[in-house]
Amino acid sequence: MTVSALILEAVSKRFQETGGPQVEALTDLSVQVKPGVITGLLGPDGAGKTTLMRLATGLLAPDHGRVAVFGVDTQRETHRIPALIGYMPQRFGLYEDLSVQENLNLYADLQGLAPAARAARYDELLRMTALGPFGTRRAGDLSGGMKQKLGLACALLRTPPLLLLDEPTVGVDPISRRELWAMIQDLLRSKVTVIISTAYLDEAERCDDLIVLHEGKLLGQGSPEMLRAPLAGRSFLVQAADGGRRRLRQQLAGRAGVIDAQVQAEAVRVITAAGSAVQPEDGEHWETVPPRFEDAFIALLHRHPAAAHKTESSLPPSPLAPADITREPVILVRELRRFFGHFEAVKGISFQVAAGEIFGLLGANGAGKTTAFRMLCGLLPPSSGVLRVAGTDVRSARATARARIGYVSQKFSLYGNLSVAQNLRFFASAYGLQGTRHVARLRWAEEEFDLGPYRDANAGELPLGFKQRLALACALLHEPRILFLDEPTSGVDPLARREFWVRINRLAEDGVTVMITTHFMEEAEYCDHLVLMSLGEILAAGTPTEVRRLAQSTGHPHPTMEDAFITLIESHEAQNRRAS
Repeated sequence: MTVSALILEAVSKRFQETGGPQVEALTDLSVQVKPGVITGLLGPDGAGKTTLMRLATGLLAPDHGRVAVFGVDTQRETHRIPALIGYMPQRFGLYEDLSVQENLNLYADLQGLAPAARAARYDELLRMTALGPFGTRRAGDLSGGMKQKLGLACALLRTPPLLLLDEPTVGVDPISRRELWAMIQDLLRSKVTVIISTAYLDEAERCDDLIVLHEGKLLGQGSPEMLRAPLAGRSFLVQAADGGRRRLRQQLAGRAGVIDAQVQAEAVRVITAAGSAVQPEDGEHWETVPPRFEDAFIALLHRHPAAAHKTESSLPPSPLAPADITREPVILVRELRRFFGHFEAVKGISFQVAAGEIFGLLGANGAGKTTAFRMLCGLLPPSSGVLRVAGTDVRSARATARARIGYVSQKFSLYGNLSVAQNLRFFASAYGLQGTRHVARLRWAEEEFDLGPYRDANAGELPLGFKQRLALACALLHEPRILFLDEPTSGVDPLARREFWVRINRLAEDGVTVMITTHFMEEAEYCDHLVLMSLGEILAAGTPTEVRRLAQSTGHPHPTMEDAFITLIESHEAQNRRAS
């Protein structure tokens, strides 16, 4: 009889929030993980995914129930568990002040890897991760994709029977994600069982088995094919005669019988409720398409009202009346350059953004987009070039430009030791809000973003989706004309991402200009225009349709945005290597 790689039998786990009630992370959960396969662990924020993994490692003890790894009880035989597992926690678990080699040495010590076996294992892992030339570089100086690979290498110093990966692809570009998955699939040849939690639902299609959790309970388990099957005949691509995808999505999302509506390429992807027959309206073309796992995930969660996302937002009117929206570009970039010593990170890029546009700035880790973004926000001075934001020369009046924009950074720039209410008051004061406007905007933020229940909770203890809400609320307090968003959905679950884009689309409809960086290529489809950067240069610019068209070929006539991203960047980098 084959022994399960992991068993949870009627497991419950509670946590006591500081100054708050108990939180039920897992409730009477029973699941089994088959050996020798890749099992995906999915669910919204707070579903219990990380708790499940930490129970499997023995780092946590269940309040009730039993956890066993290959038949070994994690509590009765705790000393045996480290030899059975490798664990890569969120944010990679690296020591950023140590070099690549020093991290490997430390983890080899922690895992008890024999000194005689280390040199050969180091060579194998450095070759597999392509980190060989970077052995002396500080881990903190690595790109996101390289950190990801080093974290995986540290977890694999001893080839473990069970490998646990907690959202290893958060914050890295599609090329790095593809490389990680190639490494994971190679592990199956070594008889390694893999459990991976992920915020990217397309990654679920690569798993052999899936476990879907919500609020600590099991919603479903099975292969992607099995979970997709009930959605047959309920997934559609809808196009409108006027071609307005964002407005069409908004209309469809509020229609009876529709449980999800998302922009996909030239159309809107719609999922209908079981037994519903939604009638197309005039000017709409509906095409039935095969379901994907993302459709099944949303349908599973739709059965639980507490999991349902906010389909349409009630954002207040834009601070700009329609008559105030100018046809002149509100962001103008010409020959923008930035040097760090002799290294040119941004190489003379040029583009412009009109009022009310959603404009995407895309690129692989290390492409220069974050440097460009920081210059646009007035956080980093350019070395040369023209840079105007909201009619202000950012090079000569950075403080004036910053006062006219809202900014959400990758880490959200919140004060973790302050409460939600204290963060809001601080940012309102920093933006110069006073008197009745100060009070009104604080009330608006709490009500619009449903922050009331968390107003006394420290920002650092919020679920990731609520950190995102709070960061966006803080950025909008002073009703800016321009909103800069630097990977605002990184690591956020699919439901929170949908809610976020409802808000952003409404802002754009009201005339607010939005500039965003993202590694979720489906989010790039919401942009009116975008630029794709590689090695400090712009290699593609235009509408999403125009950028996708650049990657068309006879063998691939309908590339996705992710296909275009990978094809264009790899081609550009290969040309540069040949030229150098």
